[in-house]
Amino acid sequence: MRVLVVNAGSSSLKLRLLGDADEVECAEELAVASHGIDADELLGVISDWPPADVVGHRIVHGGTRFTTSVRVDAQVRTALDELTSLAPLHQPKSLAALDAVTSALPDVPAVACFDTAFHTTIPPAAATYAVPLAWRDRYAIRRYGFHGLSHAYAARRAAQLVAEPVEQLRIVTCHLGAGASLCAVRDGRSVDTTMGFTPLEGLVMATRSGNIDPGLVLWLEDHEKLTPNEIADALEHRSGLLGLAGTGDMRAVERAVARGDERAMLALDVYVHRLTAGIAAMTAATGGLDVLVFTGGVGENSVPVRQRTADRLAHLGVAVDPGLNEDGVTDSDISKPAAAVRTVVVAAREDLEIAAGARCAMT
Repeated sequence: MRVLVVNAGSSSLKLRLLGDADEVECAEELAVASHGIDADELLGVISDWPPADVVGHRIVHGGTRFTTSVRVDAQVRTALDELTSLAPLHQPKSLAALDAVTSALPDVPAVACFDTAFHTTIPPAAATYAVPLAWRDRYAIRRYGFHGLSHAYAARRAAQLVAEPVEQLRIVTCHLGAGASLCAVRDGRSVDTTMGFTPLEGLVMATRSGNIDPGLVLWLEDHEKLTPNEIADALEHRSGLLGLAGTGDMRAVERAVARGDERAMLALDVYVHRLTAGIAAMTAATGGLDVLVFTGGVGENSVPVRQRTADRLAHLGVAVDPGLNEDGVTDSDISKPAAAVRTVVVAAREDLEIAAGARCAMT
């Protein structure tokens, strides 16, 4: 079954056509203008491609209703709109891509594949916030988690690399890109994650703050008279590595560290401190650690982040071979031979997870 995978980001639309054996037949990345997706440009691209049997769409939020991939009909499309309030920055872009591709390919079934679905197995103790019951009931407040498509694929691929069944491994997956999150995987299922009600919670990211004291938000509103929108903009777009080092690009941070730039050195220290603390917390959720997985742009390419993280987690049995780490080969084991924990680098392939979900929904 040939699958057209559609992955809508903040400024781009990634299209990838996968064949029956998941081979990449065609791929294109379109820029998304401020006014939305250019339908003519989209149609011009895919009209020259072999016909797809199904379209798989990455949808950021499925709430508690959608726990697996689902074929999109009128009822599902309405339900996805209703979830927009839970992800106002991301859901509209996913749905705009869904509508544009459906308009271009009206006779091809569309399947929604959710970033939140993998995390619906998180137990109540990990998913529940200690806030008033009325809030939890009325506003569906809970830890939803994100990057689930990436975490699910990375965990299974890591199990293949260490030649063990995923159901028998305790795995922590580190999706480190512009957005970043961790996932604790036990018995092949997500049991905890660092992102929560929104993608703002958790690790330090390129421009997002990650965890902060909620009292800080209240203080800024009260003492500095900042509006909720002003605070949200700062925490989403002007914090993280950008706020610490003046750039959200880890490569630029590493170059600045090499020059002895103090802001960059602090930024990398903070990033790794939060990352290692998060991995340790995820290890508590899994009851131990067998495999540590790095994926995403930073996870796949940052030698210093992997090395520093491993050094900080030596007490858990993590140890990487400096030469293998330096080589930076994706889909490989970079552990020292005698390490108790296997450390692997996995190429991010959300497209394969989406394609699998799309095929499953059509059977």
